[in-house]
Amino acid sequence: MAKLTGRGSNGGATNEALREWRHHGSKLYDAFTVSGLRVDAIQPGRVLCSFTIPPRLTNASSKRMHGGAVASLVDLVGSAVFFAGGSPKTGVTVEITVSYLDAAHANEEIEIEARVLGIGETTGCVTVEVRRKGTGEVLAHGRITKYLAVSSKL
Repeated sequence: MAKLTGRGSNGGATNEALREWRHHGSKLYDAFTVSGLRVDAIQPGRVLCSFTIPPRLTNASSKRMHGGAVASLVDLVGSAVFFAGGSPKTGVTVEITVSYLDAAHANEEIEIEARVLGIGETTGCVTVEVRRKGTGEVLAHGRITKYLAVSSKL
């Protein structure tokens, strides 16, 4: 496992994220990936968030947002919309697809909108769109299917 030292071209951002992680006691994932995610609107079956791309989530050479970070945001916001759709739980992802159409750059603001397609007794499906906030240009489109497991009686 690689050791994070906080050195390199984005050492300041890395150190800041590590301090935040230690201060809040949250998971490493939260501190590095979703720190700074803002919820702008919650409506029945819909969640809208905005996010300014930190340099730590970009590829070193191109300064474009890494595809794995996009997929993580799609999964997170897509899971959250299940609550807005009336589900008491977010379930377990059984399928996720992300189509990458363009890339956001460091310090660019994006918005992530998730909508419920349907929630059944045991499964649910949502779509997630990632757009440039200023223009509305679609950067990525995702679809998530979740198994909404019934709690065990054991």
